[in-house]
Amino acid sequence: MYALVTGATSGIGKEIARLLAKRNIDLILTARRVKELETLKTELEAAHGIRAVVIPADLSDRAAVAKLHEQASALKPEIVVNNAGFGIVDHFIDIPLEKEIGMIETNIVALHALTKLFARSMEKGTILNVASMAGFLPTPRMASYAATKSYVYSLSMAVDHELGHVKPAVRVKVLCPGPVDTGFADVAGVTMALKGISAEHCAKVAVKGLFSKRRVMIPDWKMRLTKFFLRFAPVSLALSVSYGLQRKK
Repeated sequence: MYALVTGATSGIGKEIARLLAKRNIDLILTARRVKELETLKTELEAAHGIRAVVIPADLSDRAAVAKLHEQASALKPEIVVNNAGFGIVDHFIDIPLEKEIGMIETNIVALHALTKLFARSMEKGTILNVASMAGFLPTPRMASYAATKSYVYSLSMAVDHELGHVKPAVRVKVLCPGPVDTGFADVAGVTMALKGISAEHCAKVAVKGLFSKRRVMIPDWKMRLTKFFLRFAPVSLALSVSYGLQRKK
């Protein structure tokens, strides 16, 4: 059995790939950085005796997304982890438009396309989409990023419900981590205001969830508690608290 992991060269994606390899699952690894992909391939094949196929791709390029599906679907993956994505932290009016559009292409368009294409082509299996706690509320100074993750959460929940009726052998699950110690902060150009959980812990929750009946995974108990209280907090209060946290980054 093969699993496709996007954004496999660092953070949550890399740790998910390691845990799947430990379960003797062959891998299709994709990201932009070829050298890091090849290093991970060598590591996992040597450590676990699995086969790892490397497909470099820039998922902000729609042609590359279509090509990735074409190449990966030939191996009939039964797990697809849509992990690739990045964030930008700044006031909305100060973020360069082209940078924001690139984020939307990666976080939304590529994930949407891969979810649709694999939901159609897979005979059975699970698609895991990586969203974020930021997807549960509008987030000032991360307005666009939070909106992309809200899209991921909403899409994943709705599509999974549909598939339960029309193609129950294929399911969609969603991972919603809070702060995680990954390269996210470096890409976003910030220092995190809250201490994050490890990428290893996040990946363990994600992989365990892949093989359970859970549809939504929130890896940190503090974030699960936060989501619970968000249901009762006025939006104005949530916006003010969120803005204060983002200013500390």
